[in-house]
Amino acid sequence: MTFQQRKVWITGASSGIGEALARAFHSAGANLILSARREEELRRVQGLCGGESRTRILPMDVTQASELPEKSRLASAMFGGIDLLVHNAGVTQRSLVKDTDCSVDRRIMEINFFGPVAITKAVLPEMLERKSGHIVVVSSLVGKFGTPLRSAYAASKHALHGFFDSMRAEVSRSGVRVTIVCPGFIRTDISVHALVGDGSTHGKMDAGQAAGMPADECAARVLRGIANNKEEMYIGGSETRSVYMKRFFPAAFSRRMARS
Repeated sequence: MTFQQRKVWITGASSGIGEALARAFHSAGANLILSARREEELRRVQGLCGGESRTRILPMDVTQASELPEKSRLASAMFGGIDLLVHNAGVTQRSLVKDTDCSVDRRIMEINFFGPVAITKAVLPEMLERKSGHIVVVSSLVGKFGTPLRSAYAASKHALHGFFDSMRAEVSRSGVRVTIVCPGFIRTDISVHALVGDGSTHGKMDAGQAAGMPADECAARVLRGIANNKEEMYIGGSETRSVYMKRFFPAAFSRRMARS
């Protein structure tokens, strides 16, 4: 796959992995639609990606479900269709189950799961009609197993895997592809913006994030995986081994999580 002139819509594009993906796709020759809540940050990223000639912005909040079909229509109209849809908008968590209000669980699910589902349902029919398209879902290693302080986050990412694995099977003969990306520790501010039990923000950079893989390197690996039609990717350092430890040594993995 080449990304030259491909029409790529990225949610959560104002910072972190989303911003790095925008820069990487731009360098690869793609036309970009960038979405996030913060318009001023989207304009900053747009400036890094060649300005308005090949990059358009579409501010939106993925929790506003009633607005997402119209936002999807607007995104599709900007360059005449969507070739790649990248679901990157998301929020993580740093709180124990017993201390987390149910409203926080619901908010995390709205952002991380229901938003991507609604956008996908709006974009998918056109992809199916022309028998072409690629949907990229930025999940997490925590989409493969649960860890302390991230119960709702893990649940939302597990849900993404169940939904998009099922959809992949449904559209496998239609020309539409699905890639699920599972980052580990990537050097972004995701932990700073994490929600705690009362819905306020964590406000701290976790040590694992601070020492993690640079976002640009993560983005480069994502593009290689998409180009090679990977169904699932694990990106990070030694933490990616936890996927295999959980699979082959589940009891040892559980003991390790209980000590963390």
